Amino acid sequence: MLPVHLNIAVMLTGHVLVMAYLGLGLHLLRLRPTTSWAPARRLAPAPARRGWPALVRNTVGTAIGGYLMLMAVVVGWYEDIARLGDRFLLSAVTGAAQLVGICLPVYFLASWAVSSGAGP
Repeated sequence: MLPVHLNIAVMLTGHVLVMAYLGLGLHLLRLRPTTSWAPARRLAPAPARRGWPALVRNTVGTAIGGYLMLMAVVVGWYEDIARLGDRFLLSAVTGAAQLVGICLPVYFLASWAVSSGAGP
């Protein structure tokens, strides 16, 4: 296992690189004059659906996709690189599932509160 200071240095370096890349992209966007641009018809998205069914479908799809991506990273890291035991992997899988199970109802409740006018 790596020392804590090395873990923090790697994490901060990655964060700084990502933020610098995003900042450079924003800078380049501001330098170029704005022109009317229309995407190609084949790249244009289908008409967006509205309402609660569309919100639920999109949110659940995003949560499932994000959970699967997280599990791919966790399994790849802890099985191939860190070589930790199966108990840790089981804990990571169930912990992330609990987090998704807690966050989705809270998100839907907050969305309902905002859309009904009861929110801030």
